[in-house]
Amino acid sequence: MMFPSQSSEDSMGQRKNGRGKIEIKRIENTTNRQVTFCKRRNGLLKKAYELSVLCDAEIALIVFSSRGRLYEYANHSVKSTIERYKKACSDSSGNGSVAEINAQYYQQEAAKLRAQIGNLQNANRQMLGENVTSMNMRDIKNMESKLETSLRKIRCKKNELLFAEIEYMQKREIELHYNNQFLRAKIAESERSQQDMNLMPGAGGTNYDIIQPQPSQPAPTQPYHENRNYFQVDTLQPNHSYPRQDQMALQLV
Repeated sequence: MMFPSQSSEDSMGQRKNGRGKIEIKRIENTTNRQVTFCKRRNGLLKKAYELSVLCDAEIALIVFSSRGRLYEYANHSVKSTIERYKKACSDSSGNGSVAEINAQYYQQEAAKLRAQIGNLQNANRQMLGENVTSMNMRDIKNMESKLETSLRKIRCKKNELLFAEIEYMQKREIELHYNNQFLRAKIAESERSQQDMNLMPGAGGTNYDIIQPQPSQPAPTQPYHENRNYFQVDTLQPNHSYPRQDQMALQLV
């Protein structure tokens, strides 16, 4: 008979021990074996990368799957690391320490780099026309072909830059032409508006209208006595509107 407390303790124990230790032996199921291989391989490559970065170690990792596929990782080169391993293992004396072996390795690498630098400097001087006396006919022809290829590439690049500059200048010329036309139109419009302002009355100062004198008309022919003795009152007074009966003729004595 099991009490409730015992059953709960057993279930809690199963939950805590859900991920137990896996027995290290060959996995019989093919699918599970492949999945486990992928997971463990990725973890191994990750650990090797972290170790090389954190500790500045030279690492070369080689893995072959059951199907013969190769998986490798090396922070420098697998080949150079294997050669270094062979050199370290071929030390027959066994008296040299690891520091001495590393020193010899780095000395050899430095000698190789110095030789490469010397060859590159010599080739550069030969390209400039120096130290040509030590070259044979074959080397001179090879250098000539290299120089011709280099000149052809340089000319192509030069022509490309010149065409691009010409195209840019043509576009710039069109833009300046359009801007010039626009400015000319604006100037002509401004001049027309200025002329119109000058022609308007009262613009640019006080202009007075000059009244041309009208030619005198001959007076109507009247008898002498009428012209002598009578004249109209309205010719002596301002032009006011009076009633018609007030406008009377006056007789001179």
